[in-house]
Amino acid sequence: MNILILGSGGREHSIAWAVLQNPKCDRLIVAPGNAGIARIAECADLDILDGDAVAGFAAENAVDLVIIGPEAPLAVGVADACRAAGLKVFGPSAAAARLESSKSFTKAICDAAGAPTAGHAHFTDLATARTYLERQPMPIVIKADGLAAGKGVVVATERDQAQAALDHMFGGEFGAAGSEVVIEEFMEGEEASFFVLVDGETVLPIGTAQDHKRVGDGDTGPNTGGMGAYSPAPILDESVAQKALDEIIRPTMREMARRGTPYSGVLYAGLMIQNGQPRLVEYNARFGDPECQVLMMRLGGQALDLIQACAEGRLDGMEAHWADDHALTVVLAAKGYPGSYDKGSVIGGLDALEGSASAMVFHAGTALREGKVTANGGRVLNVTARGETLAEARAAAYRMVEAIDWPEGFCRSDIGWRALPERV
Repeated sequence: MNILILGSGGREHSIAWAVLQNPKCDRLIVAPGNAGIARIAECADLDILDGDAVAGFAAENAVDLVIIGPEAPLAVGVADACRAAGLKVFGPSAAAARLESSKSFTKAICDAAGAPTAGHAHFTDLATARTYLERQPMPIVIKADGLAAGKGVVVATERDQAQAALDHMFGGEFGAAGSEVVIEEFMEGEEASFFVLVDGETVLPIGTAQDHKRVGDGDTGPNTGGMGAYSPAPILDESVAQKALDEIIRPTMREMARRGTPYSGVLYAGLMIQNGQPRLVEYNARFGDPECQVLMMRLGGQALDLIQACAEGRLDGMEAHWADDHALTVVLAAKGYPGSYDKGSVIGGLDALEGSASAMVFHAGTALREGKVTANGGRVLNVTARGETLAEARAAAYRMVEAIDWPEGFCRSDIGWRALPERV
């Protein structure tokens, strides 16, 4: 098979790595890719937000399967353009991807489907939102309605903080994504991620993970795109997972189909779990990042079989086969992230960290300049390891972190703390 992956982050590096473990893959192209991806696959200079350009490139290169990694191409309909051109695509239509690209749309779907989620209200102007906020108890959650790269969420413990979040969002901090805002009830509990594949009809669970959204140890500081993750998530046991499927995910998929927008691709349900009861925090229409890295580390080559079956509408009868193991990833980010940060610093020590089936450094935001790997983003590396136990996986990941020479970077030292409270 000739396969095209769209994206340039750690998620796409890990998908590429897993796809290459499968002998079905004859040729792998990643657009646009990054310095790490370039070591294992062809990279192409392609505008991944231009559906016609992507479809044309795929046709010219005899691509058998297009795998769309990030949310932005999905939101603008790249999957639709590829399907219209007769290509097999892994990723939902723009209409179905609204489950991620519009918080208010998702809330409406949940209400119609009876799926448990936070109490909420939707606003299109600052004055009305501020009036509503005055009547709400603290803490409270303020969300930009559109896509904001994982940063358009503020959990406010003080009213002044909540009002400032509204001011920033309606003031243009997140561009068009913040022109509408959803204010949500704060849900108590522990958050975890549940991943399923959907082909319009069949829903196939493929794994659980737990992300670390806050920038600092102990879940302190501002939200980020994710500072680390591990899989599986103990809080999402078989009983909780079944409730999530029966009460949240399957009702959502039935409602989407009823509206004429059946879902096809990976669906990531962010869940808040309290006393064994899950409630929906959010949906993502693609693999989470960095959760994808730990899922791919554990799935290996079978990831391609599952993705292909999903794209071809034949998930019925498929099954994800898991080893009794664990994986953990630590994000190395540029100092200053998630605020302003510098690009261009050289990262050393990577050549000594040879990849394997149980340990990989996935590149998230890197570039190659004059033969040297340099930082080219906020989240830069995903140091990922697998072990028989979570403790083994974490110890291995942090040993790799210590071997990387990058003074301009930082990471959290407590990834996995909910399942393993002690530090490494």
